[in-house]
Amino acid sequence: MLRRFVLIVAATATASVAALTVAVPTAGAAPSAPIPLPLLESEPGDQLTVITSDTGNPEANGTYELKCGPAGGTHPEAQAACDKLAEFASAEEDPFTPVDQDRMCTMQHGGPATARVTGTWQGRSIDATFDRTNGCEIKRWETLEPVLPTARNEEPDTA
Repeated sequence: MLRRFVLIVAATATASVAALTVAVPTAGAAPSAPIPLPLLESEPGDQLTVITSDTGNPEANGTYELKCGPAGGTHPEAQAACDKLAEFASAEEDPFTPVDQDRMCTMQHGGPATARVTGTWQGRSIDATFDRTNGCEIKRWETLEPVLPTARNEEPDTA
């Protein structure tokens, strides 16, 4: 029985090595097409509306359209934002999930910035709000940059 097992393992290992050596080009051979890897891209049709206010950066406040697969829209950093969303998708993480209400968070204030993100991502409907009212919310915001703009910890200028 053990001898049969060793023969099966040896045959499998030999077949695997043979398959690998066939796939490796020899020196001086013409380069072949690159091996396709999974794309880190958002799904075609991902489309979000990002509304931000009181970020401490007047150029970042406003409403932006973000389209991914390919990147486009009026978002000032569309490609970087789509790349960030693709990272979440490949890690199977949802950046739009709210902070659990039972979670303990540091009591710090990260400024008055607010954001709302609506639309479609990964084939599902999104309607998420963001602020910087405690440590958990600040981290949630910063994790989603550059989809959300970098916020400055400043009160809005009322002058």
